[in-house]
Amino acid sequence: MSGGGKRPGNSSRWLRRQSTDPYVKAAKAQGYRSRAAYKLTELADKYRLFKPGQRVVDLGAAPGGWLQVACAEVGDTGKVVAVDLTAIDPVPGAVLIEADVAAEGLSARILEALGGKAGLVLSDMAPSTTGHAETDHMRIIGLAEAALELAGELLAPGGAFVVKLRQGGGEPAFFRQVQTRFTSVVRAKPPASRSESAEIYLVARGFKPG
Repeated sequence: MSGGGKRPGNSSRWLRRQSTDPYVKAAKAQGYRSRAAYKLTELADKYRLFKPGQRVVDLGAAPGGWLQVACAEVGDTGKVVAVDLTAIDPVPGAVLIEADVAAEGLSARILEALGGKAGLVLSDMAPSTTGHAETDHMRIIGLAEAALELAGELLAPGGAFVVKLRQGGGEPAFFRQVQTRFTSVVRAKPPASRSESAEIYLVARGFKPG
């Protein structure tokens, strides 16, 4: 499980791309842990996802780029809880939970840490890749479904949900699942998402409990 922005290998191609990527350079200059932070800021600006004092859950938060953005956006009066399989270096203002998203009792732990229902659930989770396109696609759909299930337990009425997918055949059915739980669902590809990448995001707003 990953929060995005992790190094996919040591290939010279990857190193060349990183050295010329303006988002990588900007992330280093501004202290973000990954270029993925800009994907969230672009989505947040377009869809007005954050509010001061908001309760936010970040699923698959490592290495912490989205977490940094969320903590800055909600401010000192907000609350942010991060979940990942791997340990995350502390981010001021965030509560960190090291766990699998499918772990029993996780939603109760998150709600206790939040002190109430969330206004926004974020998921930038990505599975370890196998190199087999169909298998990798189904794995990311599985993570998205787990994130949606958690969001259903965590969100307050009217809350929002952002989840990463990859195009590959299974996402229309998942899109329909999300539509049954929210009043508005759109597909989005922020500018910081590389054009050659198959990743897209679903931005769902207006959570309908039950």
